[in-house]
Amino acid sequence: MTVVSLAEIVRAPKALLHDHLDGGLRPESVVELADEVGHVLPVSDPVELGRWFVSAADSGSLERYLETFAHTVAVMQTESALFRVASECAVDLAADGVVYAEVRFAPEQHLERGLGLGQVVEAVVAGFADGCARGAAASGRVVRVGTLLTAMRHAARSQEIAELAVRYRDAGVVGFDIAGAEAGFPPTRHLDAFEYLQRENFHFTIHAGEAFGLPSIWQAIQWCGADRLGHGVRIVDDVEVGAGGAVRLGRLAAYVRDKRIPLELCPSSNVQTGAVGSIGEHPIGLLRDLRFRVTVNTDNRLMSGTSMSREMWLLVEAFGWGWSELRWLTVNAMKSAFIPFDERLAIIDDVIKPAYAKLIAEPLAEAEAHHVG
Repeated sequence: MTVVSLAEIVRAPKALLHDHLDGGLRPESVVELADEVGHVLPVSDPVELGRWFVSAADSGSLERYLETFAHTVAVMQTESALFRVASECAVDLAADGVVYAEVRFAPEQHLERGLGLGQVVEAVVAGFADGCARGAAASGRVVRVGTLLTAMRHAARSQEIAELAVRYRDAGVVGFDIAGAEAGFPPTRHLDAFEYLQRENFHFTIHAGEAFGLPSIWQAIQWCGADRLGHGVRIVDDVEVGAGGAVRLGRLAAYVRDKRIPLELCPSSNVQTGAVGSIGEHPIGLLRDLRFRVTVNTDNRLMSGTSMSREMWLLVEAFGWGWSELRWLTVNAMKSAFIPFDERLAIIDDVIKPAYAKLIAEPLAEAEAHHVG
């Protein structure tokens, strides 16, 4: 099998569905923005700060992992800071070969210095537009970033944020999400918001099946009507693998697979929060073999010290995957995006498939040439 290198993966087009804006800041930007607002950081050197975020997130606990966001959110309280962070996010994704991304953030967390919800959304959307233009100019490839508005599951503003998302649906916002600690905060607490979104024909994903198990996934799908599962890794709890390798799917797992409900899997993050023991033990391998609608994602690039290319490369190393598997993951993500069907299809047919066809063909041509020689 041809060994796929990290450098080659960087050049390949990728699609990203689960990435948090406040989890992907550049360490140097955190330092500079903290200086501007007088926020005290654990360390002030950007390199050391980057290491601190990864180390602090390596707790094995989702709750402790989430505590690291206090520092990033603190420096994202002005229009200029939000614009900068969003622009840099798009530039960084483009440099990593991402051609389509959905980046989520919670507007309600950025009101501490007097901004209104609309101002927050407009600053971020404008930042993404600026970063996409700069990223495309640098990479020579069109880059698109859609915005997901997130409501915090422990708060009581989900209806308000859902209405905000619909209000900006034609201005860059492509979907809705709820996030935060799962235990004790089931998605059914926000049923009014999800029913409203369904009436408005609007897309939404729900963080479910990350730190909490099958009941969270069941509620997200069967009560709330989620289009996708944010993480969803614990669906494997409903998959039984026998001693001889025979696999039996429980009713919920079978439903998720039959309905082609996308799983927004985030391998490195799942290891950090204790959802799985290691990349090699991650159920993404099994779920891929069983043909669930698997996608691979970054979750929080700063806290995990990662990128889309790195996540793919880790899977190549752990499972021996090649270009065919990486293409499959990328097409899955693009099929599952919240933009219109014709726009998804154009990116798949005009960008993703031609690039991967070339990547798959090159090693074959080299092998044939070597054999002839």
